[in-house]
Amino acid sequence: MTAFRAQLAEQRWDDHRFYHHSLVNQSLHFVSACTFLVAYAIVWVDPAAASLLAWGVAMTSRQAGHFFFEPKTFDHVNGATHDHKEEIKIGYNLFRKWVLMSLWASVPIVLLLSPTLFGTLAEPDGVEGYLRHVGIGWLFLGVGAIAFRSLQLFFIRDVETGLVWATKIVTDPFSDFRLYKSAPKRLLRGERMDYPDAAAA
Repeated sequence: MTAFRAQLAEQRWDDHRFYHHSLVNQSLHFVSACTFLVAYAIVWVDPAAASLLAWGVAMTSRQAGHFFFEPKTFDHVNGATHDHKEEIKIGYNLFRKWVLMSLWASVPIVLLLSPTLFGTLAEPDGVEGYLRHVGIGWLFLGVGAIAFRSLQLFFIRDVETGLVWATKIVTDPFSDFRLYKSAPKRLLRGERMDYPDAAAA
């Protein structure tokens, strides 16, 4: 258990120091964390609504921070190129995130073209029924994405690394809330980077 906690702390620290220099990104992660925590609270009573909230607000704000605001120039703080960080990323690097978000976007399109998912679902009752189908589809996508990458890590790394990563992903909203709760205030004060020289080319 001590080794598990140590690796969890290491994965969290690597994720923070490599991929969260921008205070815009950190602020969006704070918004994402708050939204995920609400989704966690309601998933037990309304999983479709929780999934719509998690994917529609939490994941989009979270990934927008990475795609559009995080520097992709040489990281002087950690002495690493963007390509090197992408190569060593344990979980979903930007390429894998593009794939994941493409699958995310395809779910509502597929259900719009085939509301019963080729006869496997009940006919949705109007817009609300359609959105509930989308929410459940996104819920399965989220669980599947965590399970898929964890299993990959079992084989390319080891079982413990995969389990630690899955634990990190599920508990990220709690740690992100703690880590990035001051980011919006700093952003409003005019700060832009947690490590100002991280964006220097």
